[in-house]
Amino acid sequence: MELFSKVKKNSNEPLASRMRPRNLDEFVGQKHILAPGRLLCRAIRADRVGSIILYGPAGCGKTALAEVISRITRRAFEKVSAVGSNVDELRSIVAMARHRLETSGEKTILFIDEIHRFNKAQQDVLLPHVEKGTVSLIGATTHNPCFSINAPLLSRAQVFRLNPLSAGEIREVLKRALSDRERGLGSLRVRVEENALEHIAARVNGDARRALNALEISALTTEPGRDGAIRVDLDVAEDSVQVKHVDYDRAGDGHYDTISAFIKSMRGSDPDAALFWLAKMFHAGEDPRFIARRILICASEDVGNADPRAIMVAQAALHASEFIGMPEARIPLAQAAVYLATAPKSNASYRAIEEALSDVEKGAATEVPAHLRDASYRGAKKLGHGKGYRYPHGEPGGYAGQDCRPGSRAYYRPSGRGYEKVIKERLEYWKRLKEKK
Repeated sequence: MELFSKVKKNSNEPLASRMRPRNLDEFVGQKHILAPGRLLCRAIRADRVGSIILYGPAGCGKTALAEVISRITRRAFEKVSAVGSNVDELRSIVAMARHRLETSGEKTILFIDEIHRFNKAQQDVLLPHVEKGTVSLIGATTHNPCFSINAPLLSRAQVFRLNPLSAGEIREVLKRALSDRERGLGSLRVRVEENALEHIAARVNGDARRALNALEISALTTEPGRDGAIRVDLDVAEDSVQVKHVDYDRAGDGHYDTISAFIKSMRGSDPDAALFWLAKMFHAGEDPRFIARRILICASEDVGNADPRAIMVAQAALHASEFIGMPEARIPLAQAAVYLATAPKSNASYRAIEEALSDVEKGAATEVPAHLRDASYRGAKKLGHGKGYRYPHGEPGGYAGQDCRPGSRAYYRPSGRGYEKVIKERLEYWKRLKEKK
């Protein structure tokens, strides 16, 4: 009881609510829209914020940002939730906003949480008042506004997308809460083990609210030691977020060994193993962009021209994972991993560029032959540029058989597997033609 009373001296609010940023300097994350010089940051500081839609996943700071905007811009702030609000309440708020504007010149921000839950008629009520500037609308939604907000209302607002917080940003939020004696847990002398902090930060999927809730329940349900300190270990952290820890150090061996196993499984044509190691990385909270980049590299290095579509599948998975985010990003990444694991393999392109680089580094002749030099500018022909060049499209079969480099070493040697079988046959055919010329 004594432990709870210490917290209640500050507030009965949950920790996540108490720790909401009070200004832009305290706001963690969303640097793509809030870094100094960015549009929204400039608009807030200049008190020129119009109607906006904040679109992003839960716990990324939409409500907190709306409150910061209200505080900095010194406007009246009216907050409603689309879950329980109705047209009558909206009209009442608009009437008060009009009265403020006419009598004192004070502007009003109308913040609507979960605005996607308003139906078309409710959204239409806002249109004339947003149009006239009676209220500045800030709508928060986890749904794509292109599909959940009426087009006329959407056209009168700027959309800002908020991203899930990174694990590092979540750690920053947690550490602030642990050290803050006024609003956080600083007065409770909470000691969180490093691996427990890492586990919470990695397993909340970028949701700061969920992370703070987990930290608070960990602290308030753990008995203090004899010295009065509350020690939160990994077991407590696992219970708090209801996800078991996986041995995965994102900065050490767990990170590098697992990605190595994943790549070698795709290279070794074992889709089940690739999926297993991929699942481990997802469970441990690995950055999906890191995984996508490794898949893209593998598509070129280990599959190569044996299946030229592999790199397109990998690129599409990278784009999809960035566009939709976790947890859905696991699906296109898994599809790409399975495609690469089951594709024919060739590292011929990788070996070819490595050998060519080696020759250049060892001092091989790199001067461009005269017939290949740029002959497009005035005076180039007098220098002999382009002399003797044979235009392939003017030759029988579209092949001139002309040497295009110094030396004769063959770097690219296709494997004969998959599509490289076709490439190999084509190269052999051209070689025979060249020998006849």
